[in-house]
Amino acid sequence: MPESSAAPAARPTPSEPVELSAEDAKLVVLARGARGRVGAVEGAAVRDQDGRTYAAASVSLPSLTITALQLAVASAAAAGATRLEAAAVVTEASTLDGAGHAAVRDLSADAPVHVAAPDGTVLGTVTA
Repeated sequence: MPESSAAPAARPTPSEPVELSAEDAKLVVLARGARGRVGAVEGAAVRDQDGRTYAAASVSLPSLTITALQLAVASAAAAGATRLEAAAVVTEASTLDGAGHAAVRDLSADAPVHVAAPDGTVLGTVTA
């Protein structure tokens, strides 16, 4: 998915796969569902400081392009979230998009971002 010119260009590479907690595994399931419902390039889900979850799919319209992770973070922020505990992205890419990563870091300096393949296999986690 193309990033806007204002988006950071960095594409963080996930660390080796780790065993996910039940709550983080749920984020992967939600992200897969969001992606699959509309046949999107990406799906993402985030969990806020109160344990509420928000799922989204990437959007690519003539007047609007937003990554799934940016949209999930925006949904959380619009609902009043002030901090994220964790995030997950389901994508065919092997790296995390810079714009989505930056959106997560706007609300949390240390929330893990799990990157998973379309089949739900966790490829790795971005923690920085």
